[in-house]
Amino acid sequence: MTAKKAITRFGLMRHAETMWNLENRIQSHSDSPLSAKGEKQGMQWGQILKGFHWDRILSSDTGRALATVRRINLTLKIPLMIDARLREQNWGQWTGKTVAQVKREEPGLLAEQIAAGWKFCPPEGEDRLSIWKRSRTALVEAANQWPDETILVVTHEGVIKSLIYRLSGRKFLPHEKPLIQSLHLHWLIYDNEEDLRLEGLNAISLWQKSETGKRTEEKGF
Repeated sequence: MTAKKAITRFGLMRHAETMWNLENRIQSHSDSPLSAKGEKQGMQWGQILKGFHWDRILSSDTGRALATVRRINLTLKIPLMIDARLREQNWGQWTGKTVAQVKREEPGLLAEQIAAGWKFCPPEGEDRLSIWKRSRTALVEAANQWPDETILVVTHEGVIKSLIYRLSGRKFLPHEKPLIQSLHLHWLIYDNEEDLRLEGLNAISLWQKSETGKRTEEKGF
């Protein structure tokens, strides 16, 4: 007897703005509180996302992700699951520093790492391929545990890029054209016949009329 094809859909989005995002400071596995704008974003996103069907939320275990989820879920009111494998990339010795500081203090090493593509790895940190492997495993396990559900995934830029770039065949090199627009949700699908794949890039806008600025690829950490 042929097994029933099960399809699980993931809506992938980044946490709301934090104080360290405003400072362009590398957060890594550390945390900073949501900014006033970030708190507002979380509440507004709940209103946007209620227009879609969701069965549960799967979140990174970092404080900024959970703070975002708590605000979204005031509206959605659905089960929340937490998975540490959805954490941001570990930036090792660069954690807590601003991007400008790293460029000033270690320009040669930073340039070398940027040119390394998937092997980009801050000192005593984690390479991008490791992020892809752990985040993919988290989603596949979730799909097998909750087949045929639609799951909202609240995570980090490094995780989102690693998943989407890998599924898009990107080499993670600076000459490649940006794919990901800021403040958007992306659809991934997993089924037990074709594995994980990208269904919709920049599919749902999370922008509000009150927000200004150019809609570019995410640049914060």
